[in-house]
Amino acid sequence: MSGTVHTEPDGTIDLWFGPSAPAGKEANWIRTVPAKSWFPMLRLYGPLQPWFDKQWQPGELHEVSPEA
Repeated sequence: MSGTVHTEPDGTIDLWFGPSAPAGKEANWIRTVPAKSWFPMLRLYGPLQPWFDKQWQPGELHEVSPEA
């Protein structure tokens, strides 16, 4: 939302979820509340034809260690 999200060299965007930001990942970090459940939700505004043709879908979420 701040317009400062970092894009990876291959064009992807890594998002980090947790109660505190990993070092160097602050621009792509989304705060969660410790000991509370949460779930990701994707909202598409004006999806392109590959979405409707089911040729594109978002990637999976992967858990990483805090040191990553």
